[in-house]
Amino acid sequence: MPPAAPSDPASAARIATAVRLAGIGVRFDGAPALDSVDLDLAFGELTVLVGPNGAGKSTLLEVAAGTREPTSGIRQSAARTVAFVPQRSTLPDRLPVTVRDVVAIGTWGRLGAWRRSDAASRDAVSSALERMRLAPLAGRPFATLSGGQRQRALLAQALARRADLLLLDEPTTGLDRDSGDRIRAVLRDEAAAGTAVLCVSHDSAVIAAADRVVTLEAGRVA
Repeated sequence: MPPAAPSDPASAARIATAVRLAGIGVRFDGAPALDSVDLDLAFGELTVLVGPNGAGKSTLLEVAAGTREPTSGIRQSAARTVAFVPQRSTLPDRLPVTVRDVVAIGTWGRLGAWRRSDAASRDAVSSALERMRLAPLAGRPFATLSGGQRQRALLAQALARRADLLLLDEPTTGLDRDSGDRIRAVLRDEAAAGTAVLCVSHDSAVIAAADRVVTLEAGRVA
């Protein structure tokens, strides 16, 4: 959750902005993927990033997350913790992990991968499983889940992290209706609770639920 807004208006304006991207440029082998992009992400706001394939949406998501250094421009962040939900799981099916194990990975940023979980972390995992309606499947091998269930588990992992900046790449693409509806509801709930949410999506229902829609075309904000 973001810190409480101070009484000073100037400080409050700074706190309200979770991430500020100014003049962001990214080049791959000399070719521009992003060109002079300006974008502010606010706490308590769901921002949806749209545009054609190859427009630079995933690259901008990585810059906003802080996982890719821009070639030019500045990234400023007031977010203390960041959670990223990819479009598809990268966990190999042969990895012997349960759904609860996958969700618990979200707490590693606070605990470290090899420390025993504490009560707060266990509560965070249980709450995330309940919110994504995965509690009955907590003991099942992750590899046995359907595509929609896997995507819900990845979002539960992000929720367990209790981040104040949440980034998602096409979280509802190709999912069944129930999984899509649950994910869309959680995105709105997270923004309402004060989280800054940035989501790449072509889903018309996600776009309709957004506080703000930003269109990228050929690496620039349209």
